[in-house]
Formats: sequence, C-alpha cells, structure tokens
Amino acid sequence: MKILIISDTHRQHESLKKVLKKEGKVDMLIHLGDVEGYEDYIKELAGCPVEMVAGNNDFFSSLEKEKEIRIGKYKVLLTHGHYYYVSMETSMIKQEAISRGCNIVMYGHTHKPVIEYDPHVIALNPGSLSYPRQKNRKPSYIIMNVDEKGEATFGIYYL
Repeated sequence: MKILIISDTHRQHESLKKVLKKEGKVDMLIHLGDVEGYEDYIKELAGCPVEMVAGNNDFFSSLEKEKEIRIGKYKVLLTHGHYYYVSMETSMIKQEAISRGCNIVMYGHTHKPVIEYDPHVIALNPGSLSYPRQKNRKPSYIIMNVDEKGEATFGIYYL
C-alpha cells in the first residue's frame, strides 16, 4: 500500500498535481490540515481514499480536528498539531499519541518535514507543498509504504 502524506496546501494545488503525477497511483492520501475549503477538490484530484483533518486556517470547515485511523498494523493519530505547540517541540504531541495507544502521529503546521523515530511512537510531518519553511525551501511530502505484513517504511520527498 502506498500512502501520500501532505499538509498545509493553503489553496495552492499546483505542487499537489505535480506530486500526484510524479508518484503515480497512490492507495490513500492523508492531508493534515490547512485545506482552506478545498476538501472536495483535493479528493477529486487524489482519485483514491482520502483522510483529512482541519488545520488552524480551516476556520469554517466541518473537518474533524483530529482523527484516529488504522493503517496496516498501526494505530495512527492524525492532527494538524497546532494544539500541541509543535512549532516549539514535539514531546507533547508524541505523549498524546502514546496516551491514546497510537504507534504513529502525523501532523503538519510547521511547514517543515520531519520523521522522528521514538521508542514508543513515530512522528511524521510532511512539511508543506505550498509554503515550505525548511532550509532548502522545497515543497515536501512523505510517502508511507506498507508491505504485505503490515510493516511501514517512510521517506521525505521534495519537488
């Protein structure tokens, strides 16, 4: 199973179109907030099952603020991250995921890609496809591959 993880598109979708073309078929798309009213458009572009949560700029959205889902053998917490002060550090969001029995927490908000392997939880932030803030300022995303045994691997990719 190939899962595309994105966040913080902020009404700018050219990079998403490029990623979908570059990556080919994906089995699921996860958007971690700041969709800004384009939920249906992103679902149409993706052409696969989509999971989304609301971000701090999704003011009038009916999207859930957080969601727990199953992917392979993992319980995953999806959140934008702004309620957990992720711009400062990730200990609070990782502790929340652990307290909920989650193996993985996926968040956005910082516009900086991160994969952190902790003994009890994996924290993933795909960065932003529209307004990247990391050193190289390239639009970023994460691909999660889940094998037949339910084991996951992750990679950060740039446009």
